[in-house]
Amino acid sequence: MNSTPLIFTKEDGIARITVNRPEARNALNKAVRQALRDAVEDIRNDKSIRVVIIAGEGKKAFIAGADIVELKDMTPLQVEEFAGTLGQQLYTDIESLEVPVVAKIDGFCLGGGCEIAMACDVRIASENSKFGQPEINIGIIPGGGGTQRLPRLIGWGRAKELIYSGRIIDAAEAERIGLVDKVVPESDLDKTVGELVDSVKSKSPLTMRLAKKSINRGMYTDLAAGLSAERSNLVLCFATEDQKEGMSAFLEKRKPSFKGQ
Repeated sequence: MNSTPLIFTKEDGIARITVNRPEARNALNKAVRQALRDAVEDIRNDKSIRVVIIAGEGKKAFIAGADIVELKDMTPLQVEEFAGTLGQQLYTDIESLEVPVVAKIDGFCLGGGCEIAMACDVRIASENSKFGQPEINIGIIPGGGGTQRLPRLIGWGRAKELIYSGRIIDAAEAERIGLVDKVVPESDLDKTVGELVDSVKSKSPLTMRLAKKSINRGMYTDLAAGLSAERSNLVLCFATEDQKEGMSAFLEKRKPSFKGQ
């Protein structure tokens, strides 16, 4: 059994989080969740990080769900505490990170794993990946945001069908309905994620934060409030040196050199 439940590295502006329980299809036990929470807090406080990649160790699973052994005998009060710390709240904390978060999915992405993927900004998957919210099959509902984020991604009807049936879908269907943003052959997964990460890193980190803040705000409010947030964040762009550099570089037909200022 692996002694390190989570592999967390930071290099050249990229934070990599890899769930390291391949023998359990990277199921989320308490040790993994606590390590993930610590990593998210570290990233939140590290302004050098420009993008985050979340993955699972091995080729069988991204994250195959929660560790049912640990959940089985919880009391209602324990579940309430769990949801507010290492459960639903943890996924919200991932979604709320200021920098873009990319889910690199290879294999099973089920239950809590699918909920973590949905909390990421972009989901890129290999062709052999599988997705679903099968909680209904064990007598519970999705509790890490699945009943809320899934309808926002794929629509109410499709989300209800998947949650009510507990059906597992393949990567092609996940891409078709909008649960996944891109599906590639397994051999191209690292390259595809790397290209996206390089593109994100080349942009102004300040502008990227404001773009994410605007999008997330608009997803959870009405149009008028979302537009107001967008306008305010656009105004803030014009207080940065990166805006001046970006526009000057465009007019001078050269590549911009963003400094994050």
